Amino acid sequence: VQLQASGGGLVQAGGSLRLSCAASGRTFSRYPMGWFRQAPGKEREFVASMWRGGDTTYYSDSVKGRFTISRDYAKNTVYLQMNNLKPEDTAVYSCAATTRGSGYYTAQDYNYWGQGTLVTVSS
Repeated sequence: VQLQASGGGLVQAGGSLRLSCAASGRTFSRYPMGWFRQAPGKEREFVASMWRGGDTTYYSDSVKGRFTISRDYAKNTVYLQMNNLKPEDTAVYSCAATTRGSGYYTAQDYNYWGQGTLVTVSS
């Protein structure tokens, strides 16, 4: 099973980026997928998650209203649209999926992880 994230880069404050994460090796259509980030010198933090039950989404307070998570179930892919980016959004963003059924907003809930993609927001 692989989760391949892409879409990171350098952007000015106020700009936008769209991250993608394509899963292969198994389907996660019935399970939550999400995004986490880790800034230099800080712990990894939850960003957003989504699962099929009513297309339910959950966001951290720091990104609510600016970031949007979405999924293409046919492509087994999760996206993160990031608008109005701020310098404090600078981090390595990682996608994750879980089949554990234990939750959806802590790193311990997830058992599949992709490599990170770096997002740098300049002021």
